[in-house]
Amino acid sequence: MSKPKHPRGLAETEAQAITKNIRVSPRKLNLVAGLIRGRRAADAVATLTFSKRRIAQTVKKTLESAIANAENNHQLDVDQLVVARAEVGRSAVMKRFSARGRGRAARVEKWFSHLKIVVAEQQAEAAQQEAA
Repeated sequence: MSKPKHPRGLAETEAQAITKNIRVSPRKLNLVAGLIRGRRAADAVATLTFSKRRIAQTVKKTLESAIANAENNHQLDVDQLVVARAEVGRSAVMKRFSARGRGRAARVEKWFSHLKIVVAEQQAEAAQQEAA
């Protein structure tokens, strides 16, 4: 008597990677995630490699993990992978304070984020139409 197996939430042509509790605000992380949404996986990795933002390296690691999951766990073709979704969510917020003048204190919030990247295999004829 065990629990029934949880059904897979993704399509057969999709794979994902999740990184939780990244020490950056969701707004800043969403700017970097927006750079790779809808792009081919190889182009997205190249974009993140040369991005000047600090968090781009963490996003690149997550994307490479999603690509590896697609290749090793789901036998998808790496050359036809596209970043289908890059979702950013809020995580915990650390509350700190900063001393201000006249004995007052100001609240400082240190945001954390979650990142979920889903890559999908694109069909060959659809890729040729986009290239044209």
